[in-house]
Amino acid sequence: MQIAVAQLNLKVGALNNNAAKIKASIVRAADHGADLVIFSELSLSGYPPQDLVLYKSFVDREWELLEKEILPLTLGGPAVVIGSAYRENGFLYNAALYLAEGRIKPVHRKSLLPNCAVFNEDRYCGPASGLSVEMIGDLPTAITICEDIWSAGDYEKRQCGRTDPLKELFTGGARLLINISASPYHLGRQKQREDLLAFLAREYNTGILYINQVGGNDELIFDGSSLVYNNRGQLLYRAASFSEEFFYIESNDLFKTAGTICPPAKEDLDTVLQALTLGLRDYVAKTGFSKAVLGLSGGVDSALVAALAVEALGAENVLGLIMPSPYSSDHSVKDALALADNLGIKRQIIAINKPFTAYLDLLNDNGNALQDLAEENLQARIRGNLVMHFSNREGYLALATGNKSELAVGYCTLYGDMAGGLAVIADLPKILVYELATHINKLKGKEFIPRDTIEKAPSAELRPDQKDEDSLPPYALLDPILQLYIEENLSINEICSRGYEQEIVEKIAQLVDKAEFKRRQAAPGLRVTTRSFGSGRRMPIARSYE
Repeated sequence: MQIAVAQLNLKVGALNNNAAKIKASIVRAADHGADLVIFSELSLSGYPPQDLVLYKSFVDREWELLEKEILPLTLGGPAVVIGSAYRENGFLYNAALYLAEGRIKPVHRKSLLPNCAVFNEDRYCGPASGLSVEMIGDLPTAITICEDIWSAGDYEKRQCGRTDPLKELFTGGARLLINISASPYHLGRQKQREDLLAFLAREYNTGILYINQVGGNDELIFDGSSLVYNNRGQLLYRAASFSEEFFYIESNDLFKTAGTICPPAKEDLDTVLQALTLGLRDYVAKTGFSKAVLGLSGGVDSALVAALAVEALGAENVLGLIMPSPYSSDHSVKDALALADNLGIKRQIIAINKPFTAYLDLLNDNGNALQDLAEENLQARIRGNLVMHFSNREGYLALATGNKSELAVGYCTLYGDMAGGLAVIADLPKILVYELATHINKLKGKEFIPRDTIEKAPSAELRPDQKDEDSLPPYALLDPILQLYIEENLSINEICSRGYEQEIVEKIAQLVDKAEFKRRQAAPGLRVTTRSFGSGRRMPIARSYE
């Protein structure tokens, strides 16, 4: 049996467009003589559809497309496994449908509904009440959906993993495992998948077809990287990462020793750059924009965002605004200009001295500057207004340039540098920002991001001779503590047991907690770590530990 796998970039809610891509893939598989074509989780709606599935009209339209446009293609064509929302007896399910010979065969409902990290599926769907093995060709097949495979072994101990669907299905006679997924990327996720699938193939003596979605949808980035294993746990094929792919596999190859085995997934700085580039490109396109604007400060954060924007959108579609204040150093303006020239982007210098002075005259007695925090934030807000002005007038998407370290401790200004439609590096710790900036220069073989930008001490330049370390611990100390507190959920005492000073840990934890109200108002940020802000970390704003 020849099996086709369609790893597609689908847009959430775009039922007609998604259906057209799915139909084209089925026709392509038919022309190649394939017997079966497989698509990812919730293919028609795109993933995650969130509250769209609460609209009856949305699910009804999905089923109309399935029955009238997709199902007929299986008459004389290949069978299809496809993810779809499914409503029955007043309940909604995340389902995998087996379509063959013009009929919808038994529906396979998702068993394990994740309600952790960025997932909230039990808000919408009910779990499967029973599982069945599907005959596909001459192979008894376990058709599963994403999380259903993650209850096996000790790979992930989640609240949603209370049962083991695979054990039930393979006890019931399954020989082949198909898993349709919408598994978002974070650094390290590809290795986790490959370790798990190799284990499952050996554990159940099964061939495995793992199909993942690709593309950016809001803050989530789906890397694709669909996988094929034989029953010996040997990786036969890995699809492209961060791009669409359509490929074929022979079912017989799933049950014999492989002549060639794919090497393990490589996850490094290149992977993070690919993820961010795809996430930015798709967010811009899927929200109806084609161009982007951002402030260029001469610092490493805005430099990295500008470089990513050029990679994702093209230099001709990026505008950089250089907005010096009375406290901006000459070298920062010089570095921002050098960056714009290196990237080949449009740039404009708009000094904010006049509006800043006007605000000081309006807000202070006799116009005397106090040089306090409010006046520092005032400069950032003037810049935010200018960025949003160009966004409104020219139709550019405004890109916020803050990193995860700053967002974590609140070292950012609401309605100022936080303003924008997308926070591109909001899930990158500061140290990783530096590493990526240096890596981009290495990849380009030249000084793409000015060396001075990377090497100088970080500063917001909102008062004379200001440095980040005036307010924060050094990033080499701050970032590891933030990871332990935010991503690993360790308490202050547990972090201190790792050798960190209690006073510093308590200060950082207090800053993180107090900044929750800012993060709740931040632009969505692209997720690349295990615990991103936004849907990945849900904390109350009004709280205390008294």
